[in-house]
Amino acid sequence: MRARVIRGVQDIGKSRGGRRGMAESPPARRGYLTVEEVCAELRIARSTFYEWRTARKAPPCIKLPNGGLRVRRGDLDRWLDGLSE
Repeated sequence: MRARVIRGVQDIGKSRGGRRGMAESPPARRGYLTVEEVCAELRIARSTFYEWRTARKAPPCIKLPNGGLRVRRGDLDRWLDGLSE
């Protein structure tokens, strides 16, 4: 039984073409969203997101050491709630 568990852990992500040994979680369940995921959810172009960010109208972002941006799921939800009229 122990070998089966180890084999199962090593096989995570292989069937979906993901990185070896890394499980992929669905975007809706993760705490942090990429810019692409936010744009897909809002149905906007990436350029629109960056225009909003420049004008300080975008949801709060976290800048990663590699220059990438992430948006916390909770921050996006609160930002959307704040837009209601």
